[in-house]
Amino acid sequence: MRDILVFSESFKRWGGSVEYAARLACAFDAHLTGIWVCASPMAALPSFEEPELFAELLDATLDLEKEAAASAAAFEAHVLQLGQRKASWQVAEGYVPEALALAGSWHDLLVTGRSDHAAWGSLSSVGNIVLGAGDLPCIVVPEHAPTQLPALDTVAIAWNGSIEAMRAVHAALPLLQSARRVVILRGEQRPPVRMTAWLPPFDLAGYLLRHGMTVESRTLRGGSEDDVGAALLGAAGEVGAGLLVMGAYGHTRFREWVLGGVTRHVLAHAALPVLLRH
Repeated sequence: MRDILVFSESFKRWGGSVEYAARLACAFDAHLTGIWVCASPMAALPSFEEPELFAELLDATLDLEKEAAASAAAFEAHVLQLGQRKASWQVAEGYVPEALALAGSWHDLLVTGRSDHAAWGSLSSVGNIVLGAGDLPCIVVPEHAPTQLPALDTVAIAWNGSIEAMRAVHAALPLLQSARRVVILRGEQRPPVRMTAWLPPFDLAGYLLRHGMTVESRTLRGGSEDDVGAALLGAAGEVGAGLLVMGAYGHTRFREWVLGGVTRHVLAHAALPVLLRH
């Protein structure tokens, strides 16, 4: 893990997700890139019948982007206070998930915040960011989550045997290997989306042991998806986990994100950072 990207909703103040990302990058001796995204004025083009008004909007956007770019020194000074010496700052223009997907294509991990008080911290917005990130794993940091990295001493894995869960575990290997304790939270094994004649078996505990980890396992019980999500968070709290690793969007994207699901419940109620990959 050599390059970490953190999305900041502001270029004038730095939230908990920036602090978390800085401490994580410092722990792994990784380079940290902060990024702020400005909405494109082109999205407002149909609303302006007067060319002069649109020209004013373009000028205002350019001024805003210049101001954001000038905050690079403030960002680097902030993360330096947290111990992170290798950092840079970027400003992009456009739709946030698309900008993050492009910048994330040369990073190993994306960190973003979760807050009902932020435009891109709502459940639906975070879902769009995670979905748009493609293969890039994302750590979602709740608004009041601890940002000190000693919390990574224990990492929990939400395990249901799905391909999304397998991908999440694989993406989280550097974090899992740095933890003193890894706890597998076993839920009901999810059936495959398509009927197949044979599925290769996968022993998660054996896989982690081969990667040099000390592994524990707990079995969860739950009925509805909300019950499973609550059980996951409860078990993660009981073992003292500082990070929960889980796959996302095991159903179709529409059903999982719009109609609910374990992923949505966990993100809505988590008090700890959650690493997601779909």
